Amino acid sequence: MKFGGLQKLTLLDYPEHVACTLFTIGCNLRCPFCHNFSLVVGNLAKLEQITEEDALAFLRKRSKVLEGVCITGGEPLMQAGIKQFIEQVKQMGYSVKLDTNGAYPNKLRELVECNLIDYVAMDIKNSRELYNKTCGCVVEMEDICSSVEYLKSGVVDYEFRTTVTGTFHSDSSIEQAAKWLQGAKRWYLQQFVDSGELIDSTVVGVDVETLKRYQKIAEQYVPNTQLRGVK
Repeated sequence: MKFGGLQKLTLLDYPEHVACTLFTIGCNLRCPFCHNFSLVVGNLAKLEQITEEDALAFLRKRSKVLEGVCITGGEPLMQAGIKQFIEQVKQMGYSVKLDTNGAYPNKLRELVECNLIDYVAMDIKNSRELYNKTCGCVVEMEDICSSVEYLKSGVVDYEFRTTVTGTFHSDSSIEQAAKWLQGAKRWYLQQFVDSGELIDSTVVGVDVETLKRYQKIAEQYVPNTQLRGVK
């Protein structure tokens, strides 16, 4: 496992859990609005490189304090050793939350069916028609859709989430995405925040009123649509 950061304590990343967050290096997407650009491209000069052994040692030490471990990225399912790593984490008694873009449905299914994942947060970038543009690359939509349907089947607790921008999202794209996600347990619309280290510095956000309008559109198809990160 290749880690590029560790947040030692979070009360926000894993719902209802006192947790830490491990950031994996590398991603198959190039979303222009991504706030973890250094992780995506593996810019080691800007990352806090953490070995797998160091991560496990930290978790052993904090096992009486922390309840959960969030594994995010980048895209964690790109990591060849993720199953073996999570097996060790679960043996310590932790709950595990996985953040994923849904591009690796077979790996997702394997981890869930081995009872290694307790909660999944899957990024939904946009409507299916705008996925390539929003991701900054060609995406295998069959894989993304497979992950969506797998999670919607209820095999594991989950959420869908979308970072909303003024550059890539609109009333129409939100409605099309909502129709696609119809039947989902929950969907969070997250306000885009410029981290100062974007792939495309021209990306802009939306105001709160626009987010609320998008929420009302989405609620027609996914009743439990909530806003997140609203200032």
